Amino acid sequence: MNQMMKVFVTAVSAITLWVGVEVAVFAATPSAIELHPATAVPGATVSIGGKGFGAFKSVQVNRVTVDGFPALIQRWESDLIEVKVPFQARSGLVEIMAGKKKMAAGTLTVVQPTITAVTPAEIQPGHTVQIAGSHFGVTAGSRDPNTMFGVNDVMIGGVLVRPRRWKDDIIEVEVPANAASGDVMVRLASSDPLPDGSCCAPVQYAVSNAVPLKLIPNIRVDPVSGPVGTKVVFFGQGFGSEKGAGDKVTFGGHPATIAQWSDSAIVVHLPIDAETGPIVLTMQGRERTVGTFAVHVPKATAMTPPAAPIGTLLRISGEHFGFYSESGATPYAFTDFNTGENRVDIGGVRAVIYRWQDDRIDVWVPFSAKSGPVVIYRGATKPNPDGSCCATKETLKTEAGVFTLVTPKIDSFSPKSGGLDELITIKGSGFGMFLKTAEHAYLGLNQGAYKRRDIEVDENVSRTEVLFSNVAAQVMSWTDTEIVVRVPHRNLYGIGKRNEFFNELATGPLIVRRGSWDVQPDDTCCTPKKWLTLEAGTFTILAKGMPDQGYFKTTRPDADTAQ
Repeated sequence: MNQMMKVFVTAVSAITLWVGVEVAVFAATPSAIELHPATAVPGATVSIGGKGFGAFKSVQVNRVTVDGFPALIQRWESDLIEVKVPFQARSGLVEIMAGKKKMAAGTLTVVQPTITAVTPAEIQPGHTVQIAGSHFGVTAGSRDPNTMFGVNDVMIGGVLVRPRRWKDDIIEVEVPANAASGDVMVRLASSDPLPDGSCCAPVQYAVSNAVPLKLIPNIRVDPVSGPVGTKVVFFGQGFGSEKGAGDKVTFGGHPATIAQWSDSAIVVHLPIDAETGPIVLTMQGRERTVGTFAVHVPKATAMTPPAAPIGTLLRISGEHFGFYSESGATPYAFTDFNTGENRVDIGGVRAVIYRWQDDRIDVWVPFSAKSGPVVIYRGATKPNPDGSCCATKETLKTEAGVFTLVTPKIDSFSPKSGGLDELITIKGSGFGMFLKTAEHAYLGLNQGAYKRRDIEVDENVSRTEVLFSNVAAQVMSWTDTEIVVRVPHRNLYGIGKRNEFFNELATGPLIVRRGSWDVQPDDTCCTPKKWLTLEAGTFTILAKGMPDQGYFKTTRPDADTAQ
């Protein structure tokens, strides 16, 4: 009996020892296992560090649960396990199963994303909105939206938006053009294992609370830089069919003159006192900053030529001249309206503007020009309190240099007579540059020349001429000191009696002319062409190089056989 009792006690002791060892091992294990982080959002990856996890065999043998829900295993090593927090899990115990072995890894607190503020509350598409809150997770995850684990994202008015910046407490996104006013929500992607433990169940999203965001129509401002008087156009929607009582536009805090106001466009002119700074549009008592305008100051860097006769194309190079505007245009045709004048004066006389660009102005030296300073005037205004034109009209002056008006002078010409097509050389000074065509040139000019017919020179085409007895000569070369022309063909097909022409020499004045205009007294362009005429002397066209008289007795359709 004693022997049997001894054996029982021994057996119980052995069992007790075994149980005690097992309990000791299981109880000691949690203290050796570290869970990081201890707080996480659904879909986040958590790490379990420790020892004795063994080698990974299969998803059926090796398992991890969070709050009793199986987690998707991403990594399993003997001392490290990484899993994704299951979508359905709530705060609870994390357990590791390696075959029949179960280990507690600690308690994981599962938190949900929460938005506390969306800034700004009103925004236009294309701009960045900031979402502040908590528990967004440390990253948006993969950039590939097709990844099996999903990608964290933001919804604005039902439109998916990819983040530009993602932190656990703040997210920045650019509002896309196709977004609409609506709720902003942060979505955290989560993917759980399939029932057999393999990857992966369809992606599900933990969604934050909704915060409203109002999208206001996009407004494009063009241009956003320029000198005073610049026409600035606002393109958008919902401006209203007409300007309201308190509606206005300011540049750097200074009101602009409003030329047009419609539901889709507003046209204003940069005021004379504008400063670089914000462009603020005020509608229905609400202010909205729509951009920044840089006010430039015009600067002239070169002027060529510095001395020349009337009719010369004077070029002024520089920067920030802006674009040409002319006062008095209709206010509802996207043209300039009451902007004040843009002009160039030469010696106090207004020049004829040919081209006006931001970095270059070309003007014709007017007929009445005088030597003196070349001044660029850019007009601008200050509006009345209601934005209409104008409380004042002023001009910004920019000096480009000093121009010297040259009077052409003829010293000599030779020969004094010659036949058709012979070359005549005229020497002198101040002839300026040869200008045979201008902006109103037409194809018929060259066509007529090729047919050897008389060329009718339009007032707006020729500005420099040499005439033989009032017949225009063909200019072969033209410099400031020398002109070479070819003796012209008289009107052989229109003078009536050809025989008389052949029998008589053509003698008459040899004239050099430069033409130009003046701006009208009412500042409109332009007076009729005026000519500066220089007579070189008398030239005789000899009857040489002419066709014989039988030339006119042919059966050509244009032949004149009348005697």
